[in-house]
Amino acid sequence: MVRYGLVIDLKKCIGCMTCTIACKVENGTRPGVFWNIVKDQEFGKFPNVKRFFLSVQCAHCAEPPCVEVCPTGAGYKRDDGIVMIDFDKCVGCRYCIEACPYGARYFNSDEAGYFGRELTAPEKIVYQNHQVGVPGKCTFCAHRLEQGKKPACVQSCVGKARFFGDLDDPESEVSRIIISCDAQQLRKELDTGPSIYYIFP
Repeated sequence: MVRYGLVIDLKKCIGCMTCTIACKVENGTRPGVFWNIVKDQEFGKFPNVKRFFLSVQCAHCAEPPCVEVCPTGAGYKRDDGIVMIDFDKCVGCRYCIEACPYGARYFNSDEAGYFGRELTAPEKIVYQNHQVGVPGKCTFCAHRLEQGKKPACVQSCVGKARFFGDLDDPESEVSRIIISCDAQQLRKELDTGPSIYYIFP
């Protein structure tokens, strides 16, 4: 059985935000909704200050709190570890948004497009996948995986900072990188078992 995961090498990330744009283009999310964001982080004390870019998205947790709190069963985890939302079951209560420790869920609250209430022809097509009144989030581009492709953020990364694969396969690239580079999970103390690992500078 496959359990998908992602490793992000923050030493290679240049903060170009191509992953953010690639995600938005691939998934056609509504205005103001970004499933993949890059945060500009600084650490140290002057004059020894350093900077890195932290990319944050749904962590596809092994024990997802968003699924636990969902009162209708709309939130669920697939056999391959990807956390999804069944929009036919979702009532828009937003409990999952509050429960997510990574702030990775967004509520689709407005029917307007980027150019006003009247949607453009492309917007009418892409927004069909994002109904108003329900949350949305990163899906690891599940539709691309079914076609044998990598997630859009991984495919487009100009710094080659993203690695995607099977966490349960000890011989996979992601598993080897996690061990060799001592990759870490964010907020590991919460015991959610996030499937995204980071190589910190």
